[in-house]
Amino acid sequence: MSLNTFGHIFRVTTWGESHGPALGATVDGVPPGVPVDEAGLQVWMDKRKPGQNKYTTQRREPDQVRILSGVFEGQTTGTPVQLMIENTDQRSKDYGDIAEKFRPGHADITYWQKYGIRDYRGGGRSSARETAARVAAGGLARAALAMLAPGIRITGYMVQMGPRGIDRNRFDWDEIARNPFWCPDPDAAADWAEYLDNLRKSGDSVGAVIEVTARGVPAGLGAPVYGKIDTDLAAAMMSINAVKGVEIGEGMAAAALTGAANADEIAMGPDGPVYNSNHAGGVLGGITTGQDLVVRFAVKPTSSILTPRRTITKSGDETEIVTKGRHDPCVGIRAVPVGEAMMACVVLDHLLLHRGHVGANRGAIGPA
Repeated sequence: MSLNTFGHIFRVTTWGESHGPALGATVDGVPPGVPVDEAGLQVWMDKRKPGQNKYTTQRREPDQVRILSGVFEGQTTGTPVQLMIENTDQRSKDYGDIAEKFRPGHADITYWQKYGIRDYRGGGRSSARETAARVAAGGLARAALAMLAPGIRITGYMVQMGPRGIDRNRFDWDEIARNPFWCPDPDAAADWAEYLDNLRKSGDSVGAVIEVTARGVPAGLGAPVYGKIDTDLAAAMMSINAVKGVEIGEGMAAAALTGAANADEIAMGPDGPVYNSNHAGGVLGGITTGQDLVVRFAVKPTSSILTPRRTITKSGDETEIVTKGRHDPCVGIRAVPVGEAMMACVVLDHLLLHRGHVGANRGAIGPA
């Protein structure tokens, strides 16, 4: 299986399976001299790890990340950084029934059709467990950003669960860390708790929409045509397991706006250009404007559910399947730190590209 790497200069290759002995990431292109240690990376791993509350899978994984190379005396050396996370709570017997059956909505059938072999224990590479490696790599990217561009702050949060969205008039950045859904609206979080509890008990699941905002991103990152930062952001988010749609800024809703309503008007502020809105999501022509970089992605409902579904076997026989095991009733909850990690990797990658290509922004605005 090829194509397990993303990034241009900051390049991340993930490896490992859901029920193998370990998984992880090999990260190349990390600048030398970045202060980093396992404890610093573990902060981000703990946001994603399973089994933290009743709304996520009850698989108990500590998700302890180990740094195997590329760091000496607490700093990156500029050589590849190898990150490893051991699997400790596999229950492969839960998946014995799907060895010959394909779960509807899951990648079982396409993996089999393409490769003629698949690791049915938890889905192998198609499992959301693979995203643990991305979060570890994202922690490394955050450490590099803290050194190179300390004003950047990356925050993910859930804005919709199933058909139930937040009220943006109640948006509170501080509320995000106070509830199990990373929700910025306390009233919506309370509603989602009851809604998801009922779904969980019924053996079903539901999808979600996650928004990730990078504040303090400088203007000038990205390039026209094939090097657009929003192109790479969209690809990064779309590569996350179970993601079915990505939007930048106003996204699909921009199609309903007029040109006058959609264009973010510009004024001159004391420190440079000031925009009166951010329909563009912080990107114009593939290049950051200096506004908040905003991306949203939709996550489908978890395919492994206790509700019986019709399917077929590898021999073509029609049958019924119920997926046993421990699964997220709303995988969107643990997708929030994954989205943050992918944002960090893309922003760092484009910061390094920008430094290598033009060094610093060349176009001045205002009096010389």
